[in-house]
Amino acid sequence: MPDHPSRRTVLATGSALGGTLLTAGPTASPADAADRTAAGSPPGDPWRIVLDDADMVWQKMPAAWYEGPFLGNGLLGSGIYAEPGAASTAVRFNVQHSEVQDHRPEFGSLFGLARLPIGYFTLEPVGAITGVDWRLSLHDAELTGTLTTDRGTLALRALVHNDRSLLAVEVTPSHGERGFRWVFHAADAISPRAAFKDLPDGYRGNPPAEVTDHNGVSAAVQPLLAGGQHVTAWRERTGGATRTLYVHVAHSYPHTTALARALKAVRDAARLPYAALAVPHRAWWHAYYRKSFLSVPDARIQRFYWIQLYKAASAARRDAPVMATSGPWLEPTPWPNTWWNLNAQLEYWLIHGSNHLELDAITRALSEFRDNLAAEVAQPYRADSLGIPRTTDPQLVNGAASSLMGYGVGIPGQDPPTPEVGNLTWALHNVWLSYRHTMDITLLRDVLFPLLRKAIAYYLHFLEPGPDGRLHLPATFSPEYGGDSRDCNYDLMLLTWGCRTLLESAELLGVDDESAPRWREVLARRVPYPTDANGFMIGADIPFAKSHRHYSHLLAVYPLYEITGRTPDERALIEKSLAHWVGFEGALQGYTFTGAASMSALLGKGEDALHYLGELMTRFIKPNTMYLESGPVIETPLSAAQSLHDMICQSWGGVVRVFPALPAAWADLTVHGFRTQGAFLLSAHREAGATRWVRLVSEAGAPCVVRHGIPGPVDVRDRRGRLLDHSDAGDGAIQVALAKGESALITARGDRPDPIVAPVRPNADEPRWGLPLG
Repeated sequence: MPDHPSRRTVLATGSALGGTLLTAGPTASPADAADRTAAGSPPGDPWRIVLDDADMVWQKMPAAWYEGPFLGNGLLGSGIYAEPGAASTAVRFNVQHSEVQDHRPEFGSLFGLARLPIGYFTLEPVGAITGVDWRLSLHDAELTGTLTTDRGTLALRALVHNDRSLLAVEVTPSHGERGFRWVFHAADAISPRAAFKDLPDGYRGNPPAEVTDHNGVSAAVQPLLAGGQHVTAWRERTGGATRTLYVHVAHSYPHTTALARALKAVRDAARLPYAALAVPHRAWWHAYYRKSFLSVPDARIQRFYWIQLYKAASAARRDAPVMATSGPWLEPTPWPNTWWNLNAQLEYWLIHGSNHLELDAITRALSEFRDNLAAEVAQPYRADSLGIPRTTDPQLVNGAASSLMGYGVGIPGQDPPTPEVGNLTWALHNVWLSYRHTMDITLLRDVLFPLLRKAIAYYLHFLEPGPDGRLHLPATFSPEYGGDSRDCNYDLMLLTWGCRTLLESAELLGVDDESAPRWREVLARRVPYPTDANGFMIGADIPFAKSHRHYSHLLAVYPLYEITGRTPDERALIEKSLAHWVGFEGALQGYTFTGAASMSALLGKGEDALHYLGELMTRFIKPNTMYLESGPVIETPLSAAQSLHDMICQSWGGVVRVFPALPAAWADLTVHGFRTQGAFLLSAHREAGATRWVRLVSEAGAPCVVRHGIPGPVDVRDRRGRLLDHSDAGDGAIQVALAKGESALITARGDRPDPIVAPVRPNADEPRWGLPLG
């Protein structure tokens, strides 16, 4: 582990070389960052310091996908680990792609529309493998290192190219290893669920791939029974003792055009040496990281956080499919598609605060494939309603719905199919978050409002008054507790949020919607959320009475922030419900603890939030920060990054809350470029247990109310150092009028710190992620 410079050294170095002086103006653009970093970052550059410190290392051979390095660009993914059953003779480089799927809707989203495994390459040395020394550079998104055998060494560099969707692996062998070889192993093109569940009647795997040579480029052509194909093409380029493997995957349906595209991609790439390919790839990643900055004094959590930012951009892009449960690193799994009752939502929460809206595939997919959402509700409701099933393919299609093949939306009050009807409204909350963090009115007008209107319309078909005069819902299903309940909290909470959001949106858009009176009636007459002595129930018919990993019955607390503890009774209800939920051991899983951490952060309980993150790290997170239940799932580590965000900044309810839930041990902390609701970019620094300064840049001119946490009178200055008027907004907050593009720096009165970006010193040394020795 590199030495950590003292704070004084970091500040001085940051000012002179790599630190960003916040008093100089807004955050530099990604293009500016790319220009600065294309030639390499200067010594002392704060981003380089934290990223280099977060690199994962392997000094022991990883044995599985959840131990090894991983590369990706949202489409192509490669996980790297020892070949199972042959650890001393081969290393596996998986080749998987998020667009590769089957196209037989009659067998549902879990079989007929499932993501399909492609295959893998084995790097097979001449000798027996005796050692490994690898490092995954987050900064460059590149694996480097050495494989040692009893015949010599193999020095390698590998990346999945950002733009070309290409796996490139450069290997330089010592003399005794010049005979190493690459071997491609095509996977059976069958749903990965087949390893866990019985096959549907009539379902069979696709025919085997055929490997052919095309003037020096090899291609494994996988035909599909439904038509179309996916193709893996590759070739090696030799330069002196160095050999470079170039691999590309293409998918086409219903046409068979993937072969031509894959061959062309490999031929074009192979004209360039590895070093030339790496230049634009690295520049994109360098600019990506500079959109935000975070440093906390917990070395293990800080490293974990930056690995999640790397993982997010490796697994997600706006134009890539919404992440499946395992991202682009498909492995044997019972969940071979996109899951909408929690997974997809949690996968994308971290993009908002970290300022990475370029990864927002959920908003793009819901907009692009909205017509498919009508087909997912029963025929009588399709004219005015939309829904999304528990599982879909990348085009949001579920196909045949059954407990074996896929889960439909269902109809309240009926079962089967399971009446799980709230998933679209929850997914649209992600779209609302993207709108609120950018204040882009087109997201509100063109995507959120029209889709949410129809998602709520589906509920309104079934909402009826009861003998008490209140509006009630028939029995629906709360993921994933089991059993249907009247007045299910999952649905009541989403319905309430949806009606409130529609009314607010209609006002902002100047829309006089004919359904507005009905939305107001729902808010006025909706039955109270069912509770008992233990807090929130699953619904009116089902108490919360067993261990359960999901917080579907608590969505009004988090992430909807409809119930926030604004009164003593409300706070007591949250505390009681949270303690009762996590108090049942047995079925708790990783995202139980990320949800508990975020709810604790809402209550301002930083010690509790850190405790829950510690439980997650100790009990569930794997050596490379991946996560495993019955199969690989990616949402939990990514949602842990959001839990960290919630400890550092919350911006619900029109107030930006700076450092709302920090544990006492985090006396020093730096955040920069953190995106909040209202489209503000927050930078702030905590020193010796006190907030030293807070800076907000307004991108949209929205009302700016900030709970800054600086005790006593404050000064508020613009970017030129001139004092700005501000007013007391109550509860420790101030209001500042900021036009679009303006900024405010908040300090204790008379204090004039230099607000720069710099890492903070860790409280203690910690081992790196990966498989280091010791």
